[in-house]
Amino acid sequence: AAPAGAVAFGVKHTEGVSVDVLLRGREPEAVSGAGARWPLDEGTVLRFSMSRASSEVNDNKVTVSFYADGGKPINQAGVFLTGVGISLDVDADRDGVVEKNSPNKASWAWGPEGHGAILLVSCDKEFP
Repeated sequence: AAPAGAVAFGVKHTEGVSVDVLLRGREPEAVSGAGARWPLDEGTVLRFSMSRASSEVNDNKVTVSFYADGGKPINQAGVFLTGVGISLDVDADRDGVVEKNSPNKASWAWGPEGHGAILLVSCDKEFP
């Protein structure tokens, strides 16, 4: 997707995004700040991720700048990101209340004073 004449690229990103550059035959390199440039080679991959949910839609961004020989900027491409938080919450202490941070979420104990989620799995064959 690089423009014609581009030989290198640089990456900027907002604080909520982690970006790695994967060059063929080398270890992944984390993008820490502006100014670094990488050769535009076949097989180069940008891997970006977010470790927390966004506070609003499109609140994070990755911008890739493309450069010609001699370092002249040619063009930019950007991606807006929204991190979505997903959590499976349960009534871990079986008191009728689903709590996000229940201390009993990570363990299980049998009995009337027990704790932990109870998972019922349907293993019957509904369609022959």
